[in-house]
Parts: sequence; structure tokens; C-alpha cells
Amino acid sequence: MDWTSSQLRSLVELTRRGTITAVAQALGYTPGGVSQQIAALEKATGMELLRRVGRRVELTDAGRTLARHAERILSTEAEAVEALERSRGEVSGVLRVGLFATAAAEILPLALRHVNEAHPGLAVHSRDMDVDEVYDAVASGGVDLALGLDYPDVPIRRDPALRVTQLYRERFSLAVPTGSMDGREEVALAETRDLGWIMPSADSYYGRAVRTACRRAGIEPDVRHEVTDTAATLALVEAGIGVSTVTDLMLRLRASRFDVVRLRETIERHIVVVFRSSAERRPTVAALVDVLRAVAETRRDTPA
Repeated sequence: MDWTSSQLRSLVELTRRGTITAVAQALGYTPGGVSQQIAALEKATGMELLRRVGRRVELTDAGRTLARHAERILSTEAEAVEALERSRGEVSGVLRVGLFATAAAEILPLALRHVNEAHPGLAVHSRDMDVDEVYDAVASGGVDLALGLDYPDVPIRRDPALRVTQLYRERFSLAVPTGSMDGREEVALAETRDLGWIMPSADSYYGRAVRTACRRAGIEPDVRHEVTDTAATLALVEAGIGVSTVTDLMLRLRASRFDVVRLRETIERHIVVVFRSSAERRPTVAALVDVLRAVAETRRDTPA
């Protein structure tokens, strides 16, 4: 039958995620694009694969049957890609990489320079995405590997089909309006009880990690502005609106005028590279992971 890997992947993801919107987010399509992929599969098979139940959709018996076989087809395709890469005798091909904004600004440019020098036949195509979505994007095959974050206080659920390799760790400090701490070099979280906080939503891993650390210190942070964008957060601190946690990597995103005070408590985030276990032996994946490790090493001790 005449179908494509993208169509089969959309069907498989629908069995995992349950909604076309969730599939679209994981694969980097629009909901309409996913619907078109499924419609094309139905045309190729001559069978109904989805049915509407109220406002949602569910797979038909034929859809579930095809989805089971599609997983095996996609697995075999991944093995073929690995074999073909090895047969070339050099690291070449196309890799799709997912990454979050800070990594795109601070890690990707240097990594691409290394790739161009060491592996000119390797083409890296990147896709900016919400950092909390990178794990799903790799698991679904939306990207081949991704740069992501993990927080010891709120560990991200581990999918056994994924490999997560830590590149380096960053410790959070506290960004405060200029002069508001009277030149202090260190502050405890308990002392921020009456300060207005700027931080991401509690629905995000980052937001939950900071809130968890604050509650462990015996306070409930007074969150006055829920902001996801790092540059916007730094701008608000600079304007004297409130305080926020920052790392050296985050500080490089935007030249800002505020004070950075060491936190007495340890709050960390880990920069990680995520890829499917089945792709670990792909020469292109292994090469890029090695480059990212090298870049992380050069960044580790570079001052902000």
C-alpha cells in the first residue's frame, strides 16, 4: 500500500496521546496537518481508521491493527537508516534537532561550527520548541535528538525508549533589582518571603522546581508575574518589578542591569541531550552527541 512514514507515525502517536492536537504538538505539525496524514492513510488502505465520538476521535479496530504494525514498520525503518549511515563510511546525512530558546542562542551556534569543521557531510536541521515538550518530540520521532532540561527537585518522567545524557549542571542564583539587597553576596530563600517573584507557571517543570525549593525552605513564593520567556523575565527584574532565579547560561541571553546574589540553598537544573535508545548506534547521532559534550565542556567554566 502507498503510505509514508509520517502518516504511520501520526497514527502511532494518536494511540499514545489520544488527541490530534497532542499529536500535532509532539510532531511539529498543525492539527489540520495531522488530520490530512490520517485521511491519506485511510485513502491508501481503503478503510476507516478514525471515528468521531462526540468532540473527540478514537481509532477503529482497523486503526488499532494498523497502528500495531506501524510501530514495527517504523522500528525497521530506523534500523535501515542506521545501516545506511554505517555503509557510507563517513558521518553524513540529516539530523533533526529539537531545542529550547536558551540552547538555541548559546549552545547551537558553537555546536554547528564544530559539526561543520569535523563532519561537513552532516546537515543539522533545528526546531525551536517548548523545553517541556522535547522529550515527547524525541519519543515520537518528531526529532532525532534534542537538548532539554531536567530538575533534580522535579525529575522528568523517564521513557525507557529514551536515553538521557547529562551535559552539565547549572546552579541557580537570585536576580534582584539593583541595590535591593544592600550589596549582600548570599541570601536564603526564607528571606524572599515578602518579595514579589517572577517565575514560570506551576504547570512547567521549571516553575514546579522553584516552588518546591521554596516550600522546602518554609515559604510560599509570592508569584506576581508568571513568565516563561527568559529575556522577558530579566527585563522585569531590571525594571525593579521583582526577583527571579537565574543561571549563568540564562544571563548570557540578555545584557541586563541588576544584581545577582548567591542562593544559600542549592537549586539546580541539568542540561541534557535526549535521543532514542534505538538510535544510539547511528553514526550521525553519536557524532552530534560527542560535539555537544565538547561544547558543554567549554561552556562549563566560562564566566557569564
